[in-house]
Amino acid sequence: MRTDGKNEGPRQSMSWLHTWASLLLGWLLYAVFLTGTLSFFQNEITVWMKPELHQSVNTVSQQQQLSHALAYLNQKGQNAESWNIRFANERQPAIMLIIRQAGEERRRGGEIYLDTQTGQEIKARETRGGAFLYRFHFELYGMPRIWGRWIVGIATLLMFVAIISGIITHKKIFKDFFTFRPAKGQRSWLDAHNATAVFALPFHIMITFSGLLLLMHLFMPWAMNTHYGDVRSFYQILNQPVAQTPEQARLLEEQKQKGLLTGRGNRGGGRVESVQENKPVEAAEMVNLTALTKTVQHSWLNNPISSIRVNKPNTVEAEIQYNAMRTTTLMDRESIPSLKFNAVTGREIDEAKPVNSTPKAIYTLVTWLHMAHGVDSVLRWLLFLSGVLGTMMIASRLILWVVKRAPDVQKLGYKPVGHRVVEVLNIAAITGLPIACASYFFANRLIPAQIIERSPIEIKVFFITWLLCLVHAAIRQHRPAWLDQLALAAVMFLLIPILNVLTGGMPLWKSIYLGQWMIASFDLVSITLGLIFIYAYYKLKRYQGLPIKKKAQPKNKNAQESIE
Repeated sequence: MRTDGKNEGPRQSMSWLHTWASLLLGWLLYAVFLTGTLSFFQNEITVWMKPELHQSVNTVSQQQQLSHALAYLNQKGQNAESWNIRFANERQPAIMLIIRQAGEERRRGGEIYLDTQTGQEIKARETRGGAFLYRFHFELYGMPRIWGRWIVGIATLLMFVAIISGIITHKKIFKDFFTFRPAKGQRSWLDAHNATAVFALPFHIMITFSGLLLLMHLFMPWAMNTHYGDVRSFYQILNQPVAQTPEQARLLEEQKQKGLLTGRGNRGGGRVESVQENKPVEAAEMVNLTALTKTVQHSWLNNPISSIRVNKPNTVEAEIQYNAMRTTTLMDRESIPSLKFNAVTGREIDEAKPVNSTPKAIYTLVTWLHMAHGVDSVLRWLLFLSGVLGTMMIASRLILWVVKRAPDVQKLGYKPVGHRVVEVLNIAAITGLPIACASYFFANRLIPAQIIERSPIEIKVFFITWLLCLVHAAIRQHRPAWLDQLALAAVMFLLIPILNVLTGGMPLWKSIYLGQWMIASFDLVSITLGLIFIYAYYKLKRYQGLPIKKKAQPKNKNAQESIE
């Protein structure tokens, strides 16, 4: 805003909005973007943090994996309510089983891992793995989930405002994208900010807008509550299947009748539900699931089976559902191929599915891209690299705020409290958070695997380390604090591949040789980050600051002195 009272154009009026919208919650946005970017590979992070799984090398067919899984399930899960089999794939080296007993909640049931070659059970350590980083990026931690989502949602809204106002403010934004002037202080940081912003601009708009869409039921629930009763009812109606054939209509009617008998959504029918659950189901032999699986694989060609779910196994009501790994289109929630069969007769069950629409297709497209749901490895890496650019965009903007005001602070002869606070928070966020992530990985490997409730300890190490980085940035001078933390971050990330070998993980050379890229990629990214931090340390160490411009002396200075 102008202080002289003159009128501003649209571009000038957006400048202050862009500056303050990107600063006020910039540190939180940096944390959200960094952890969200890592969450594109949350499965790979979890695999690395369970080194016991590294011994399983996926070189056998899915039929052989299924044989191992069924042998275990028929022995240990005969009376289970359901089985869930997830095959080893490019993102997971071992077979994963989930056995849910009758009466357990849908998300309950421990994970069981089997070696793909031997079928032996692997006892993996308890850890939140990549799920902690994923949850942190939209729920934060240590507070009610609803609060965390509100805070992240408000920050996301401010980022969306900053992006739009930034586009309006920079009239030469695409020209500036091809311009980078190194060693120019403020100008260099502005060029870096513009380049990282424009290069992945479609991603930045998509990721922030889709983040708001994912939280729309939290921000604007009024229409859903008014027309559908509550948010849950809205989503139930939105995803309600619609019969397209007489067979689908018959199955839908059976499901509705069954829903009335099982408690009507846990309201008003608990006693009927308990009678239904306790009623014994007649045992029956299931069809040859290996042969059925081979038929499904043949029908899906290059889209491998991701998981198999068996409901009420070894009974007359047994059903089996196959789910493919990748989606056929990102604009339909039902586009990930799936097939359901009667597990006793082998007959395919023609299930009704929800009807797609244009608004629903747009919502599915942007939200699935946000979560990298059902995408292949190439698109996943593109999303990850775009997230890295977004993280750099936020970091460069935070640094630019300090660099731009450094000359004015130098003229004052002291640092105002507000300026010092921004300096400290910049260091604690930009280098402190990566150090905290590295400490999270170190804690995972150094805390004994047999300790019960390990994951809370790992998370505590993460936050204690981050807090120590904040304290260090506050008690050290600005430049030395940057150098200290850049050096520490470089050392920690470069040591991660060595730590992996020393604590039972698969060495980098071996994981590359065997094609275990879910393990090798973690070590390679760690090395890359370590080298980036070394480069940043080297550049900052050499940088001596821009020369101070001296005020021009008046030409008649000597004449004035002679007169005096």
